[in-house]
Amino acid sequence: MTSIARMILSEHIMSGDPELHPGDEIGIKIDRTLTQDATGTLAYLQFEAMGLERVKTELSVSFIDHNTLQTDFRNPDDHRYLQTVAAKYGIYFSRPGNGICHQVFLERFSKPGRTLIGSDSHTPTAGGVGMIAIGAGGLDVAVAMGGGAYYLKAPEIIGVHLSGKMPEYVSAKDIVLEVLRRLGVKGGVDKILEYFGPGIKELSVPERATITNMGAETGATTSIFPSDEITKEFLIMQQREHDWVEIPEANEKDFEQVIKINLSKLEPLIAKPHSPGNVVPLSELIGLKVDQVAIGSCTNSSLKDMLAVGGLLKGRKIHPNTVLGVSPGSRQVLSYLAKNGQLADIISAGARILESACGPCIGMGFAPPSGGVSLRTFNRNFSGRSGTADAEVYLVSPEVAVAAAIFGEITDPKKLGAALKINLPAKIDIDDSMILPPSDKPESVEVIRGPNIVPLPKMDPLPKSLSSIQVLIKLNDDITTDHIMPAGAKILPLRSNLPEISMHVFEQVDPSFVSIALRAKDRGGGVILAGNNYGQGSSREHAALAPMYLGVKMILAKSFARIHKANLINFGILPCTLDDATLFEKIDASDILDVKGIRKILEAGEPHFFIINKRKGTKIPITCQLTDRERNIVLAGGLLNYTKGGGV
Repeated sequence: MTSIARMILSEHIMSGDPELHPGDEIGIKIDRTLTQDATGTLAYLQFEAMGLERVKTELSVSFIDHNTLQTDFRNPDDHRYLQTVAAKYGIYFSRPGNGICHQVFLERFSKPGRTLIGSDSHTPTAGGVGMIAIGAGGLDVAVAMGGGAYYLKAPEIIGVHLSGKMPEYVSAKDIVLEVLRRLGVKGGVDKILEYFGPGIKELSVPERATITNMGAETGATTSIFPSDEITKEFLIMQQREHDWVEIPEANEKDFEQVIKINLSKLEPLIAKPHSPGNVVPLSELIGLKVDQVAIGSCTNSSLKDMLAVGGLLKGRKIHPNTVLGVSPGSRQVLSYLAKNGQLADIISAGARILESACGPCIGMGFAPPSGGVSLRTFNRNFSGRSGTADAEVYLVSPEVAVAAAIFGEITDPKKLGAALKINLPAKIDIDDSMILPPSDKPESVEVIRGPNIVPLPKMDPLPKSLSSIQVLIKLNDDITTDHIMPAGAKILPLRSNLPEISMHVFEQVDPSFVSIALRAKDRGGGVILAGNNYGQGSSREHAALAPMYLGVKMILAKSFARIHKANLINFGILPCTLDDATLFEKIDASDILDVKGIRKILEAGEPHFFIINKRKGTKIPITCQLTDRERNIVLAGGLLNYTKGGGV
């Protein structure tokens, strides 16, 4: 027996050693892909640029779930483009209102043993049914749709052994918060978390999906559960029993490292501002006044979550000083709640019913008040992500969220009385009418492009030298893609317009960044200097593409988050690390750097070289650790150039 993750990866190897030595580059065949509208428009523009007539994957799905406010023409224009491009190229299209991509994919498209990449960092949600499901940049997804391999470092497989039974009001959210408490937001980088042990039998598929979803916050490549009788029950409920295959759990000896969690000893946990890894026991914060509660997101919007919310709210009222918003994860969930009475219970309690979409999680509406405390069942609480710069956002389970909404403060959920036992129905009504299949006459489909959809820019090969490039900004540790390229109602509609969206890079960190970068671009380009874990969070490739558009040639950091490093390479930006982290303090914003002969250095495969700090007269030893394939991508000026030039 081997680990599930190792088995599925080995079965899908297209390039590299099937033995999967951790750290080696591998290329795997991708069976299924997903995109969402905030990243999808760019991904399909990239796919179109490849000149292919149809996707080559087993299944590809385009979801509309991020840009749903439609405050002007830009969002609906993107949706019309996405619908027509899906019809033409063989892609299923989930219409606005059908639900959050990860929730709908779990319900209708997940399949044990298959591989999935998605242009969203929470794609690992599908690991809850035994898939290798990985978040990636949109360009990687486009290449996979074209039949190309998806490349990654062969990950270390960490076993997470669950034992015991969860006490009352301890939930799957508390399990993954415990994992985050132990690993932090970068402890999972280049690792897969695989769950096993008797405790997994305590968890339904939606609960498993909550854990695999939020495992992304550790930096993990993905997380995965076995496919067992519980998985089969879920697929029977979805009338998809034919998709079930058994994948037994691994043994402790099959893992390089094992984390042991006794569920019986867990208590409700909470992630404090402004990091999912800032986890403490809920008991430490009892009595903190709460202005707003939001229940939903791809982490906690399943039918099981919503049945618990409806049951706990039944016959109760929201505290007069607290506002509650509820976002069911899919049309399927919302329809079930409406037919069976739980929606009426939620409404009667005083909750606001929000659209089945990402909504507040991505800063699209339902922002907290100034300086407000917001409890959310989401996966991220980065500063400003909620839409309110000075809000204090905490991450909790649905049960803790309901208790806070009723009592107006952080409260032990035991005050609600005995915990409810929630059983999922054996079967559920299936209505896939809002999932449109691709056209059977693709030649007759016209792809419609609104004025906000701007063609991709030309990407130039790496020059011979990087001369007199300016350090544009100096950043601390754990800079997120939200810091680099903000989301929210103001920025998301610009995702298909690179010139416009580039004007917002780092605006929450330093509003002067864009003007500095544009001036430096005319003089040869710029460098971003950062601390550890640069680029954590979302898979949004705009956080690499927009800086590239502004002339950024290199990121010099202490370390990188996995997806963002891949995106930088995909767009021809050099991701380099300082050989001596103490040198970070000796480089300042506005310093001028030279890298002579950089093209020859890369062509020679030399990872170690020096940067000259012209302003201070010092030599800085750095490392640009790239595989042969990654070097060739950077030399070509990015993955699209490399792929069109015949690279694989």
